Amino acid sequence: MRRMLLLALAFLTGCAANNPAPRIDSFQGRYRFLSNFYPAQVEFQGLTYPDVEHAYQSAKTLNMAERRRIAALPTPAEAKREGESFPPRSDWLKIKYHVMLECVQYKFFHHPELAAQLLATGDAYLEEGNTWNDRIWGVYQGKGTNWLGKILMTVRQELRRNAAAAGIQSPGN
Repeated sequence: MRRMLLLALAFLTGCAANNPAPRIDSFQGRYRFLSNFYPAQVEFQGLTYPDVEHAYQSAKTLNMAERRRIAALPTPAEAKREGESFPPRSDWLKIKYHVMLECVQYKFFHHPELAAQLLATGDAYLEEGNTWNDRIWGVYQGKGTNWLGKILMTVRQELRRNAAAAGIQSPGN
């Protein structure tokens, strides 16, 4: 799975550099559904969370009581703050990208209306442009690795493959 993700991300990075496809550069307004803060229940390792952000932040700890506490926080912003307030588990740097992929996959594979919206973005390059200086998951002032955007484009490709295998024409194609 990890190898597949790396290959897909390498492919998408190359496509973005060689193809002047449309660009979605902010996950606000009509593209708010792309944000990890968007309310869409996500199950992760036996717990249900109100959104991707809650699930991702809780995965920073192996303590299940702490995960349940983070899951119960009222907003994704509070979950993010809480997840940044303690040292993460020892393997966090190795697994955090896979955790994000798993949570984003769940969001779009289990919410058909969101899957349809993601597919409707067509071949647009998805960039999590932000004003909070996140240069890992997004892009700030033109700089950043945009991992969230790359994961979303990977999930969009997976949805297309699934639709094609089922004989369904996906929107945006």
